[in-house]
Amino acid sequence: MRAQRNSRRIGVVVAGALVAIVAAVGSRAALTAAAAAGPGDVTFTKDIAPILQRSCQGCHRPDGVAPMSLVTYGDVRPWARAIKQRTGIGPHAGVMPPWYIEKNIGIQHYKDDPSLSDLEIAKIANWADSGAPQGDPADMPPAKKFLDLDTWNIGAPDLIVKTKEIVVKAGAPDWWGEIESVPVGLDEDRYVLALQIREVNDVPKDGTGRATVGGRYVFHHMIWSTREQGPDGQVDTSPEIGIDQSNSTSWPVHEVGRNADFFDPKGGRLLRAKSWVVSNSVHIHSNGRDTMAHLEIGFKLAPKGYKPDYKRSLTRGLGNGVDIDIRSMEANQQLHAYTVLQENTKITTFEPHLHAPGMRMCLEAIWGYTIQTLSCAGYDHNWVRGYAYEDDYAPLLPKGTILHIIGFMDNSPSNRNIPDPRNWQGSGNRSIANMFIDLGMGVSMTDEQFQEEMARRREKLKLTRNDVQIGCPLCLVIPKSPAATSTTRPPGRQN
Repeated sequence: MRAQRNSRRIGVVVAGALVAIVAAVGSRAALTAAAAAGPGDVTFTKDIAPILQRSCQGCHRPDGVAPMSLVTYGDVRPWARAIKQRTGIGPHAGVMPPWYIEKNIGIQHYKDDPSLSDLEIAKIANWADSGAPQGDPADMPPAKKFLDLDTWNIGAPDLIVKTKEIVVKAGAPDWWGEIESVPVGLDEDRYVLALQIREVNDVPKDGTGRATVGGRYVFHHMIWSTREQGPDGQVDTSPEIGIDQSNSTSWPVHEVGRNADFFDPKGGRLLRAKSWVVSNSVHIHSNGRDTMAHLEIGFKLAPKGYKPDYKRSLTRGLGNGVDIDIRSMEANQQLHAYTVLQENTKITTFEPHLHAPGMRMCLEAIWGYTIQTLSCAGYDHNWVRGYAYEDDYAPLLPKGTILHIIGFMDNSPSNRNIPDPRNWQGSGNRSIANMFIDLGMGVSMTDEQFQEEMARRREKLKLTRNDVQIGCPLCLVIPKSPAATSTTRPPGRQN
């Protein structure tokens, strides 16, 4: 029996290796073609400007959050060598655009993916190495029209809740704590389909502030929830009663640079009437100038009468904050954490959260003897990202699946984010301490919903028994009878 299982697993590994080899051969061919192009063949107007418009100018534009504009040839030419270096370092801290998903393993279909292909990276390198020629102005694509910086990525919110104004002095030390609760302002329960948080402050937008993302903001993060409380925001916290968590809803963490959140259309999250925004933990830092700031929380509400099909929207919180042990002066350390899914689950997002020593995180699903890596991503503590799977590729995992995250840590002098690598590091809220969490989201599904979603995916993607669907170990198992729809135990030997 063990030999049979091992042979099956080896077959999966070999199949995955063949896919990787084919992909690598294709990438190598693209790189060779780009590298073979002679000087002048790759130009700014014809080849580089379209790449920058799609993947860079959203931040690198006048009044954007990035430190330099990359719109015109005059803007870009002085930075040609730096652009080659930053786009070519792979899915690691510092890469531009800041997208860290590794492209040689796991699921490769994500929403709003701005990353560059191997061919585009090779074109940029060729262009920089050949003197960064401008090319024919007639080849220049029309200038991209940008949305105003105050435009919401979720569309116009149906409800905006603002926190109280705070003032952070220019040289104030970092602060952790809770800010004053504010009422949501709803008189009836509503479900939320999308959410975005942004900081509003008086930092000049004309480039006279610090030329870094951190210099433009004072809120590093806010862990928060909404909770029904008294008319003045009071809540009974006496030891006999405590805080009633049954009337509380948790929401995705706000962090600098974090993208908006879109919940599964069939799994909206409940925003209760008469609830308040409650901060569980806020980190505030100075940015070199006296700054007045507040947060705005934009909610995109489902239509009135909407009821979610899925029982609830899940925030995994998979991680280990108890026995983090990162040794001093050592790279290539690992942390591990596990959880067992109690319900059938569709994972909608993957969001690694580490601190300064964090270099990389992988998410793995274990179902019986099937072990699949769903996603691996590099990590940059200066630019936190959440990765939303495309709908037809989001992992569909049966109850009983073990989720496993692996964190890769570097507490050595080679990691420039570490203040002093001679120090041992353990768990804590501050950036000089550590966290190890996957903050990704998902929805739970009944057995019937789970089977329906797998059937829809089989039809949509035209899957056959010869396909491998990463993240869906039962997608290719078609039930023969109602009794066969149970997903309470891993697949064993077929009789």
